Amino acid sequence: MPPWSLVSPASRGIGFALARRVLQTTNASLVATARRDLDRTKEELLKGLGVDEKRLTILKLDVLDESTIADAASACKEKFPPNSHTLQLAFIVPGLLFPEKSPTQIDADDALLTFRTNTIGPMLMLKHFSPFLPKKSSVKRHESTDMKGLPEISMAAVMSARVGSISDNRLGGWYSYRASKAGVNQLVKTFDNHLGTASGDRAAAVALHPGTVKTGLSKEFWGSVKKEKLFERDWVAEKLLDVVKSVRIDGRGKCWDWDGKEVPP
Repeated sequence: MPPWSLVSPASRGIGFALARRVLQTTNASLVATARRDLDRTKEELLKGLGVDEKRLTILKLDVLDESTIADAASACKEKFPPNSHTLQLAFIVPGLLFPEKSPTQIDADDALLTFRTNTIGPMLMLKHFSPFLPKKSSVKRHESTDMKGLPEISMAAVMSARVGSISDNRLGGWYSYRASKAGVNQLVKTFDNHLGTASGDRAAAVALHPGTVKTGLSKEFWGSVKKEKLFERDWVAEKLLDVVKSVRIDGRGKCWDWDGKEVPP
């Protein structure tokens, strides 16, 4: 069953770098998503890579609009039928941050948008794309060249953050973002429990902490981060892909940082 990969969203930031990394280091077909400018996104993702552009499919998807998620999943079902293909690697990486420093700064609309983007969006992605992950009964027919650069088991990786750790919360602040990422960790654990039943050791889910990366999400805070702790997105993409490939069954359902260390719940 030929493998394929998914990165959503992939038009900028870490998702953009992850999509390019998957294209560079694997032979698998890749579905990348964007809310708009699909042709420009495809052009930018392929620029300078020298890979077969037929491997890359760009689909419109907005995590705030479930109908676009369902439409993207339907398009994938036609292109990669689950009875003959396997979703081997999925990066689900939407992100939004309103950095409240005190409870008086919490805005209900901003907080709701944060949860819809960071937590509910990935939840709906898992709802619609989980059927593409292998079942216990799925036939395993991967050729060695097809699996180049991919994890040995199908992996669904959702972007979390260290600030989503409850036990590691020593500073407070960032109320909506912290809570939304704690929700991601619970979502991933719950989904992985489902995979344990449905897929056995054929598929697993993990959460990821990328560190502070030079993207639009964190730009406001670059000046307060030590130089050695402020990462380039291409470097982080390489590290995160390595982490996902290295996770074994006993590491499923957990949150892992860019360095392969577990982030406590």
